[in-house]
Amino acid sequence: MAQVFDRSSNALARASLVLTGLIVIAVGVALNSLQRSPWVTRQGQRPDQPVPFSHKHHVEGLGLQCQYCHTSVEKSSYAGIPPTKTCMNCHSQIWTDAQLLQPVRDSWATGESIQWIKVHDLPDYVYFNHEIHVNKGIGCASCHGRVDEMPLMYEENSLQMEWCLNCHRNPVKNLRPTSEIYNMAWEGPSTDKPVWCGVTKDALHTDVPTAQSVSCVTKEPEKTQLAMLQADKPLGPHPPDGAATISDAPALLLPASYQKFESQTQLGNFLMDKYHIRTANELSSCEVCHR
Repeated sequence: MAQVFDRSSNALARASLVLTGLIVIAVGVALNSLQRSPWVTRQGQRPDQPVPFSHKHHVEGLGLQCQYCHTSVEKSSYAGIPPTKTCMNCHSQIWTDAQLLQPVRDSWATGESIQWIKVHDLPDYVYFNHEIHVNKGIGCASCHGRVDEMPLMYEENSLQMEWCLNCHRNPVKNLRPTSEIYNMAWEGPSTDKPVWCGVTKDALHTDVPTAQSVSCVTKEPEKTQLAMLQADKPLGPHPPDGAATISDAPALLLPASYQKFESQTQLGNFLMDKYHIRTANELSSCEVCHR
């Protein structure tokens, strides 16, 4: 009986299997790279907005605070998009005839909202809460980048799950004093620029959030400041009868002692403890983001 397959068929079969495997691997790598690319994540893209709003002009140039427009960032899961009235607080007086602000004037006249295009848009199955991040020491720039240097807003980070998990597994590197949350230029402590922190025992305001009980300064606390804790001085210029004084409650206004930090790791570990932040394992569990 004649041989059906040539002797080279075995080699061709092995080569085809290897080639098929290589093609599958190449396709997998390509798809993995694609789903991390700006084409999918929109990282770095500047969408065309109805009004070319410049954060650089308003934040760096005019000195507006984040909370002026994003009023709910400290008390809600959403930072909030400012209503047209917020724009008109200023632009009813200045640039009243500017053509690029015509959509703002039309919105004010008709009562219809400006159709802004959302830049930082998470999937619907992801639960992100601005409030908990802001009040636990995560600054705006940690997620949104140097917004004060952006003429047009764009997404600096990918906002993919792996990016979020990199922080949740090691939040120490991003924690900062709550007084520096809106400081876009905050770089953390270093040997040349140390930070001093302490815990304030505020007996008069027991409802103060945990994170706000930590006081941090960038200049070494003077001995005269600490000496004030022992002074028999009333709180305020004209205290009512029976009002507490500094001598009544030592460390009422200032921390009893400060710790010096010369690295972000040292400061982050201190804030992790004082802010009562959960462990990395707990922060990395699925239910934290998926509800």
